[in-house]
Amino acid sequence: MHTYDWQKSTYSPDGSNCVYIAATPDGAIHLRESDDAPDVTLTTTPDRLRTLIRTLKGAPQHP
Repeated sequence: MHTYDWQKSTYSPDGSNCVYIAATPDGAIHLRESDDAPDVTLTTTPDRLRTLIRTLKGAPQHP
């Protein structure tokens, strides 16, 4: 398994259920969740992550 310089999202609360992100020199972006399976990561590109975030920000909020 690779060693990444993980950074916790500023939008994640203290405690559990935190989202971590790491960038690698090849330009890949890696995401992981802290509790359920911290050794499982998603890999994407900066453009695709940007699109996901913009889409989620525009999505209606559910109670």
